[in-house]
Amino acid sequence: MTVTLKAHPTVAGSRVLAYGAARGDLVVPNDDLVGPIDSSDEWIRQRTGIITRTRASEQMGVQDLALAAGREAVETSGIDLETLDAIIVSTISFPYPTPSLATWLAGQLGRPDVIAYDISAACAGFAYGIGQADALIRSGSARNVLVIGAEKLSDYVSPTDRSISFLLGDGAGAAVVGPSEVPLIGPTVWGSDGDHWETIRMTGSLTQFRDGEEPWPTLEQDGRTVFRWAVWHTAAKIREMLELSGLTVEDVDVFVPHQANMRIIDELAKQLKLPENVVIGRDIAETGNTSAASIPLATHRLLAEGQAKSGDVLVQFGFGAGLAYAGQVLVLP
Repeated sequence: MTVTLKAHPTVAGSRVLAYGAARGDLVVPNDDLVGPIDSSDEWIRQRTGIITRTRASEQMGVQDLALAAGREAVETSGIDLETLDAIIVSTISFPYPTPSLATWLAGQLGRPDVIAYDISAACAGFAYGIGQADALIRSGSARNVLVIGAEKLSDYVSPTDRSISFLLGDGAGAAVVGPSEVPLIGPTVWGSDGDHWETIRMTGSLTQFRDGEEPWPTLEQDGRTVFRWAVWHTAAKIREMLELSGLTVEDVDVFVPHQANMRIIDELAKQLKLPENVVIGRDIAETGNTSAASIPLATHRLLAEGQAKSGDVLVQFGFGAGLAYAGQVLVLP
């Protein structure tokens, strides 16, 4: 016997309705970090473009940052809370392996019965979440989806590490994605390069820490490898993404790559031959590298400061540990 099952009614496309943001409550200048790494404010600025970074105090958890950003995004979107059907959180710094941060947020936001799950894609995580939200909506599985990138990376910093510690900040960025009669989020280009799995890594495992074999695990990276991979591999994927969306660099108004390093951002703009009028997200200068939170935080800042506006064409692309990458072209709300 052949059985045909009834499918969800599909939707033509999706769009971002609103953004939200929250940063750590502490502003940490370079001078506060240079002693243990035998460096200087000038060295950090030249190599990374970072002047300050925001970090969260001991009493502020990654869940607090995620909740604040998520609430702003939902309130600004104007949606009926009953139509919020899914919460996707990208984080590598929630201190509980289970249950997920997303399910906790569902309860806090008054929607405890929604689809809710975390993803671990590090710096590509927010773009992964947008891709999944777009798919959920177009398939008819959800009406509106809250996507959050949230990190408290200061919990995983070694003050003496010269490879990545001075880059990292704390924050959360969020977006509400909803249905659209025409696609306002383009195809997601995503993937990974598992051959470089250890390029950005933890210094040890939690079980090694438990057994006294290793100290508390912190983040470290092979900076030169990451720089080369990010510039050459990412530029090619962004070109592919534009082509799939039916656009060229001449159509781009705003460019927000993962806020990894100002030199990477500048080199990407050069490799892509972006026109001079394109607005480029440079939130890293004041917020630092916040991994999954960096793209929505940078986008939120550009909108809040009036550098970007509703209707602008945004190219966003995340890349980092894994080495995972993901990005989309979308129209700003």
